[in-house]
Amino acid sequence: MRRSHRFMALAGAAMLALAACTPSGSSSESPGASSGASAGGSAGAGVTPATVQLQLQWLDQSQFSGYYAADAQGYYAAEGITVTFLPGGGTVSPQEVGSQPNGPEFSLAWVPKVLQAREAGSDLVQIAQMFQEAPTLSVSWKNAGITSPADFKSKKVGAWPFGNELEVVASATIAGLKAGTDYTRVEQDFDMSELIAAKDGCDASATNCVDVAEAMIYNEWAQLLEATDPDTGKLYQPEQFNVINYNDIGTAMLQDSLWARASWLAEAGNEDVATRFLRASFKGWIYCRESPDDCVQYALDHGSVWGKGHLAWMMNEVNALVWPSPDGIGALDTAKWDQTIETATAGQILTKAPTDGAYRTDLADAARAGLDDPIGTDWTKPTVEVTPGGE
Repeated sequence: MRRSHRFMALAGAAMLALAACTPSGSSSESPGASSGASAGGSAGAGVTPATVQLQLQWLDQSQFSGYYAADAQGYYAAEGITVTFLPGGGTVSPQEVGSQPNGPEFSLAWVPKVLQAREAGSDLVQIAQMFQEAPTLSVSWKNAGITSPADFKSKKVGAWPFGNELEVVASATIAGLKAGTDYTRVEQDFDMSELIAAKDGCDASATNCVDVAEAMIYNEWAQLLEATDPDTGKLYQPEQFNVINYNDIGTAMLQDSLWARASWLAEAGNEDVATRFLRASFKGWIYCRESPDDCVQYALDHGSVWGKGHLAWMMNEVNALVWPSPDGIGALDTAKWDQTIETATAGQILTKAPTDGAYRTDLADAARAGLDDPIGTDWTKPTVEVTPGGE
């Protein structure tokens, strides 16, 4: 399996962090993790202190700044909660880590990944839906003529491994295409180098290029636009590419949901802990909505490898995935849940629709009570300029 040297270094760091994961109540922290105990503040009267871990979907970056803000602003501490953050990475499957009996109390993971794990016996339950839209794109050069999954036919299609490919491969299946027969699936590196290499075409025998690449709107799409076009000496421009947004074609699947094990929630006092954790986390995201520059800095403080410019783009795009939240932050749009299930089953990601109990909304509802503007009614997405190299 091919990986860039940079990615392997990042993944190695993530695995070291994961190895430090300890059972609930432990005071040990993973490398690069931070604890809410350092945030200042104190728990309210009558609040039972709790120590929890949050497994992140990916490496430290602005994607998670709402949780960093909840720590730095003392919101977790005010709820009597100490939080240890566990970075993810390409080889870390948060749904698998979170499913372990002594795993982290909370996991941030994509819905189809967890529903696959539930089919295999996991008791993870969604307790909050953070992103209101799916951020997955498939990007190609204009001259490749790829504007829909049906155009993947006879092409080299980049898609990440470890469950990160589900939206791309499900959409191709729904379009009537089979990997290995109708198109070549390439386990894409977690960057855009293989698409850049295909600017003048991607020969079928080439090993370093793809005709179409997977990208997150808040990350790899920015990586592409931050790169310099050697033909012009200027940054690549959006009009040089075709972009498939899976929300637009009806096969998007929900991402970045908060999950907890049903068995853990059933233990005395843990529903209260979960509600307090959600309330503090929601406050953190409200803070990032109002103070995005501070939240970029929090990602840097957590050791993000990305430059400030890249993290500012990411923070802006992630805020746009969270805000506005029409039914309040953390609320689940059941129509989008149903679309996720329809895509996953039609795309042969799931064998059947999940049983009742895959999500619950009561904890997020309780956590939102009394929050200042949990919808973000007046929030509008500002413009953030692309910076060369993301610096």
